[in-house]
Amino acid sequence: MSRLRQGGGPVGDERRGTGGRLGVWIGGAVAVVALGAGGWALTAADDPAPRTGPLSAAEVRGAADRFLDAWAGGDPERAADRTDDARAAGRALRDYRDAAHLTPVRLTARTPEGARVPFSVRARFAYGGGTAPVAYDSGLTVVRRAGDGEPVVDWRPGVLQPRLGDGGRFEVRETGPARVDALDRTGRPLDLRTFPSLAPVVDGLARGYGRSAGGRPGAELRTAPGGQVLASVPQGAPGRVRTTIDAGVQRAAEREVALRPDASLVVLRPSTGAVLAVAGSGAGGSDTALRGRLAPGSTMKMITASLLLEKKLAAPDRPHPCPKNASYGGWTFHNVDDFDIVGGTFRSSFAASCNTAFITQAGKIADDALSRQARDVFGIGERWSAGVDVFAGAVPVEHAASKAASMIGQGEVRMNPLTMASVISTARTGRFRQPYLVAPDVDRRTLATAHRPLDAAAHAQLRDLLHTTATSGSAAGSMAGLTGDIGAKTGSAEVIGQKEPNGWFAAWHGDLAASAVMRRGGRGGESSGPLVAAVLRSVR
Repeated sequence: MSRLRQGGGPVGDERRGTGGRLGVWIGGAVAVVALGAGGWALTAADDPAPRTGPLSAAEVRGAADRFLDAWAGGDPERAADRTDDARAAGRALRDYRDAAHLTPVRLTARTPEGARVPFSVRARFAYGGGTAPVAYDSGLTVVRRAGDGEPVVDWRPGVLQPRLGDGGRFEVRETGPARVDALDRTGRPLDLRTFPSLAPVVDGLARGYGRSAGGRPGAELRTAPGGQVLASVPQGAPGRVRTTIDAGVQRAAEREVALRPDASLVVLRPSTGAVLAVAGSGAGGSDTALRGRLAPGSTMKMITASLLLEKKLAAPDRPHPCPKNASYGGWTFHNVDDFDIVGGTFRSSFAASCNTAFITQAGKIADDALSRQARDVFGIGERWSAGVDVFAGAVPVEHAASKAASMIGQGEVRMNPLTMASVISTARTGRFRQPYLVAPDVDRRTLATAHRPLDAAAHAQLRDLLHTTATSGSAAGSMAGLTGDIGAKTGSAEVIGQKEPNGWFAAWHGDLAASAVMRRGGRGGESSGPLVAAVLRSVR
């Protein structure tokens, strides 16, 4: 600070003005000093005079170098301060680093053209562990900043990349999920050339586990708007995900579905819910197995029978009606070929898959009873977390004739081989265990649970009915040769506009359960039944 002295001037350069004032130059600023009685008094000080006039070559080069050095040094705030719009520049420079995943490797200024400085950019695009070089030319213009005249960069998004217009930005789009290699339950790779049905499963695993399993997605760096691709990285080495698939069971399933058109099959272990095989033929066969939404026909009678047994509306060896046809809610329902059972029991009706044995009970249950039974005991419609996307079935609340149709697996009831394999597994064990293709401890998932187990007495009766169906009922032909702990249910589902119904079959043999559907296959015992039984026989 300049020192003022009595009766003289400040130490430093002085210029005397007029009217009793003294102008003192202090570092380029003028301090105005008033002459008063007895001494000097400092009355005001102006800001440094702003720089004006045309930019010199040194100012242009210096401003450009300071901006580029800060940007290349990874300091977006300092680089932004070297512009005339620090807020907008800072935001854009941070996005360049964080959102666009770009890191400048070398920024080289070329010979200035007046106030404009061309420069080249050598950068690196890094995403998901992959990298790609990025090279382009850009340019900046140096201007005097308003207020102080300091040479700074005239901020425009195009400084970062000339394809960015005003309001432009970068965006990164993944071009595909990280790939995975699926492993079987022992940790061995599952070759899709041997197990082609698993291709949709592997795609689902990639979507759910690609990154966490160590895979790397492909990605593109684009301008927005405009969508011009600036750089891309390909998919990297696949991650590895262990599944519950049993290679031996899967091999048998692949072999059997390949012999049949439009067939879909799921095999699981009732004691755990682990899926051992998923197979399908025709377009979307494997998708149908896990995500299909088809009416299940008479296989639905497993759920309906459990409800009637719990409510004491039926018992295996108690007399039960099975007329040729029965009406409810204005509709008339028929048995296949209009058969009837005179003086029969619920066991004989269930084993023969008599539709009217169920329709005659429709007026004795509440409209929401079947929906609640499916959800509360069998887990249908709950949020299943299987490791890949699956459809967990739907049994909506129906009224009048539609309620009766739901009891025999028509109407708006929707299932797939996965859900029906689960249903017959619950029928065998008495307790729902959510199916899964990836063990929950792999990613600490919580599996869905049912609200309650099947009533113990009703469970024993239902299991007995399914055993009768497998040994002497509509499923006996298919299940021939399988002995011991077995049970099965056939089903046929009519489809509007389709000449032949979809054929369904679900069965268990020991701690192995399977379900299949063949579209347009006809009766389930003659179409899907041999498929399911062949797979069950192949497993020792």
